[in-house]
Amino acid sequence: MEEKDTGRKRIIGLRLTGDEYRELEMNWKRSTVRKLSEYVRRLIFGRSFTVFTRDQSKDELLAEMALLRRELNAIGVNFNQAVHRLNMLDHSPQMQEWLRRFERDRERFFAAVESIQSRLKLLSSAWLR
Repeated sequence: MEEKDTGRKRIIGLRLTGDEYRELEMNWKRSTVRKLSEYVRRLIFGRSFTVFTRDQSKDELLAEMALLRRELNAIGVNFNQAVHRLNMLDHSPQMQEWLRRFERDRERFFAAVESIQSRLKLLSSAWLR
């Protein structure tokens, strides 16, 4: 595969400190420019490029929702296991123990749902400001 001749034959050596290079690299990675050399050329000559910006509140919301989803999933799995075992039991002492576990899981589930609702209210009021 042949390289395209861009006409660029001059090399400029530039020395940076580690911190300067990390800052340059971080800014480059947030842009849509694919090569560092092209990014530096655009900076030097004042050409435009697109920079990605992230909304930190959305990132926090997604992280919070992921935690809540995992917790609800774990509770749902426990709940399904309890119901399955309740259906299989035919002994009274075992049935009573599973009913107690069922009540505990049900309380955890409703507490988690209430937590989700209150957190969503807080997040939505923060976004509406």
